[in-house]
Amino acid sequence: MEPKGIPPHPELTRRVEMLLGPAAMERIARARVLLFGLGGVGSWCAEALARSGVARITLVDPDVVVATNVNRQAQATSRNIGAPKAGELRHRLLALNPAAEVTAINLAFSAESADFFNLAGYDYVIDAIDSVDDKVLLIERCRQSGVVLFSSMGAAAKRDPTRVRVAPLGETKQCPLARIIRRRLRAKGVDDAFLCVYSDEPPLDGASEEEEGPAGRRRRVNGALVQVTAVFGFTLAGLVVNDLADRG
Repeated sequence: MEPKGIPPHPELTRRVEMLLGPAAMERIARARVLLFGLGGVGSWCAEALARSGVARITLVDPDVVVATNVNRQAQATSRNIGAPKAGELRHRLLALNPAAEVTAINLAFSAESADFFNLAGYDYVIDAIDSVDDKVLLIERCRQSGVVLFSSMGAAAKRDPTRVRVAPLGETKQCPLARIIRRRLRAKGVDDAFLCVYSDEPPLDGASEEEEGPAGRRRRVNGALVQVTAVFGFTLAGLVVNDLADRG
């Protein structure tokens, strides 16, 4: 039997190995990645990581699949509405690499749950959380732990995938979410030099509306396109894979 975390057949990642080499593939297969948020950005990040040979992935999201997820989330279909996002994405990743170690956690990262996660026990943490409070806390904890962090800023209300960029948070432009996160982190004295993925396209006007959220609370949501959110996710995965490849 193949050891866990190693692709069951070398052909699964042969094209990746042709580009990066066998030593890089070994590092990629052994890397431990913790991914928070499995929506239009995080779900495609997870898929790209798995298809690139990352075989130790922990998926964290408290939500279930709803019909409005189908337009942009990798695990969402019309047949699995109501199923936990994390579990559905785990099934999808294991269909790509049955020998992978994929853990699904149906939990929101928050002030109440933060101590549950041993961030320093991972090689990379990827932040694809929507909640501003939870996002700021996660970034703060990651900066304190010293783990490598890559963070997604706002992918909603954008239409042009060619305007997705990578920069330290302090150098982002035209992203209202990045501006809020930057201000909140600076007020806490938290370093904002970590890399994030953002878009320099101004958010489109009129692309939001209110809907009923958990516990009957009303919340404002933004329109989003998979051709933008997926590019965010693929770019985050690229940051991980390229960092591992460059460590040789």
